[in-house]
Amino acid sequence: MKIKLFITDIDGVWTDGGMYYTESGDELKKFNTADSAGIILLKLLGIQVAIISGENTKMVQNRASKLNIKAVHLGVKDKVGVAKKLINTLNISWEQVAYIGDDLNDILLLRKVGLSACPSSSEDYIKKEVDWVLTRKGGEGVFREFVQQYLQSENQLTHAINLYLGEKEKEL
Repeated sequence: MKIKLFITDIDGVWTDGGMYYTESGDELKKFNTADSAGIILLKLLGIQVAIISGENTKMVQNRASKLNIKAVHLGVKDKVGVAKKLINTLNISWEQVAYIGDDLNDILLLRKVGLSACPSSSEDYIKKEVDWVLTRKGGEGVFREFVQQYLQSENQLTHAINLYLGEKEKEL
């Protein structure tokens, strides 16, 4: 299966799903930096990345900007509709899309894509909906695990790592 677009949820995938509040009401989220390696590997292979999240926070936009993710859709109620627009824009099929999500608002999109996954911390009824239940929990680098497992299944992981190393050697 040749995936051309990886879509990811954020809360419960890139984060542990917790919401931390300061006394002044500021909301904080903890992201796992290991997930950024998944973005790097995908981009080296020309695979598109998109974020579709039901939450709408500046923190997610800031994280996406730092990783140079252009397709960021926040505050989304209809994840399938947003994904369909991305698919049409990229001129690809549902079979060429991978999605990782962890909760109720992810089920319909998990059912549509060619490859679906969830963190091990997801509820059992989510685990029944996906192709792969990953070993890591949300917030523990599970997006990276998803990417690496896919690339390994396509015999592309070593190639992607070598591309990365080749770019870094040029910088020296």
